[in-house]
Amino acid sequence: MSLAIFTLVHVLISLAGIATGFVVVGEWLGGKNPRGWTTWFLATNVATNVTGFFFPFHGFTPPYAFAILALIVLAVAIYALASRRLMGPWRKTYVIAGIVALFLNCFVLIAQLFLRSPALHQLAPTGSEPAFGITQGILLLAFIALGRAAVQRFPREAAQS
Repeated sequence: MSLAIFTLVHVLISLAGIATGFVVVGEWLGGKNPRGWTTWFLATNVATNVTGFFFPFHGFTPPYAFAILALIVLAVAIYALASRRLMGPWRKTYVIAGIVALFLNCFVLIAQLFLRSPALHQLAPTGSEPAFGITQGILLLAFIALGRAAVQRFPREAAQS
């Protein structure tokens, strides 16, 4: 498989992970725990991070650190769901891990948009400019608010819908 095709597959999996993540979080905010969407969300996010390791290696870079962190967070979410059955503190842990995993994927999406979109790249060519920091800061604040609301509204009995 060519690098261009592999990159396209990786990007499509990433976008699927983000899309399914927002569907799942939307359901959480509605007091539901959607089994099918959750499976796709977790699977596509694991796949996104794993496939990232198959790109040509040019030293340990921030994308590798993000992928490792995301895989750890996803492992916690999967453990809370599959092994601990969302009992007790694992309910809250699961929701927080899911929100963090989605945030990390969105953070990388924004970083890639600033890197690859000419208009955004002009605003932050090195990624250390205020435009990039402000955008990522707004994303973080939005996810903190989203996470708080999701933890409060996620069903106590965690019934699968």
